[in-house]
Order: sequence, then structure tokens, then C-alpha cells
Amino acid sequence: MGIPNTNGVLGSTKTMSQNNVASQLVLKGTTTIGVVCKDGVILASDTRVTMGYYVAHKAGKKVYKIDDHIGMTIAGTVADAQRVVDILTANAQLYRINMNRRMPINAAARMVANLLFQNRYIPLATQVLVGGVDDSGPHVYNIDPYGSLTEEKMTSTGSGSPIALGVLEDKFKEGKTIDETLPIIARAVNAAMKRDVASGNSYNIIVISETGYKELTDEEKAKLLKAGS
Repeated sequence: MGIPNTNGVLGSTKTMSQNNVASQLVLKGTTTIGVVCKDGVILASDTRVTMGYYVAHKAGKKVYKIDDHIGMTIAGTVADAQRVVDILTANAQLYRINMNRRMPINAAARMVANLLFQNRYIPLATQVLVGGVDDSGPHVYNIDPYGSLTEEKMTSTGSGSPIALGVLEDKFKEGKTIDETLPIIARAVNAAMKRDVASGNSYNIIVISETGYKELTDEEKAKLLKAGS
């Protein structure tokens, strides 16, 4: 019998361990959420940063402002994720300067997807959500470590995502306003923090609408938890 050809695209060998990389990164310790509302987008995350079973930071930043109308959540290896954030932020600003208008959300998501796809053989260990509001309305995109891109109305990433999705699947309804949806998001993140050991300490919620990018205060988040209980 001849030796079977194990070469994949561009002559590279794809092993079982490589196939498992993306699935492992998808459940990397954290909880992030992105939802589309009638009048904007909500992005949320917990703040615990872990190194295995060690809590490296209790107030880590996992939702980043890319432009006044675009936000991005990160899950996975911090250095890789922050590199992606820096590249997207710089290009969003250059787009605004060169084109004299805001970068469309799908263009921002596609740029991240292309960046991750280019590095697919040695993947950037991160999964991101890119969300915001442009001339075509509110959008949220989910991008995995290999550059696969899907537009979502409601999604979650990280090790706490199964718990957060359990709450969102039950309570989230398309077409609701930001104010109506915020208590559900707070409840979903809080549930993940209670049940997932890699998520916890505190959480951040970002609202992006036609009026701009806004991060909720601690007082506002406390009121949301009471309203969502």
C-alpha cells in the first residue's frame, strides 16, 4: 500500500491537534457577550484574567473602544488579542481620515477576520466580537481564531459562554431597545461569573448607539442587576 497523502492546503500537514486548537480557544477563560438591539449594540464582559488556575488580574479590560461607533471584546491570550485591537484601532482611524467617514462595521470585522486567517497556521489565540452602529444600522460579528466570520443578533464567547447563552436564549428577544435589554445582559454576565471559575470579580457593559460609545458606571450596573432579578 502507498503512503496516504496528508498534505492539506499549500502542502501543510493538518493534524488532529491543529483541528482542536480553535475549539480550545473558543472556551478560553472569560465571558463576553454581544447583542444587537433596535437602537444600538450592547457589549459586555467579566474582568477576571486567569493564568491556568491563578487569577492574574481582577480588573482586566476585555471590551475596547475602536472608534466612537465600534467596540470589540476579546477572549483568549491577552497579548494576541491586544495586538488585534491595536491593528484595528489604527486602521479605523486611518479610514476615517482618508475616507472622511466612519468605517463600516462589516469592514472592521472583515479586517480582523483577514488578520486571523493570515495567521491560521500559527493562530493568534483569540476570539473576538466586533460590534457597533453604522449607516446600515447596528451589527455584531463573531470571529474565531482561524478567521471564520458570522454576523449574530446575540452571541457569547469564552469559557462562561454556555452559562451566559442559557440566560440569553431564555430572555433575549430581537427588536427590543437597549434599555429593555440591559437587565438581561447584566443577568447573563452575573450568572456566568457565579458558575464559571475563570470568569468573575466584576463586569463591564458597553452601549454603542447613534449618540456614541458609553461605558456604564458601577451604580448603573447595580441597578440593572436589581431590575433583572
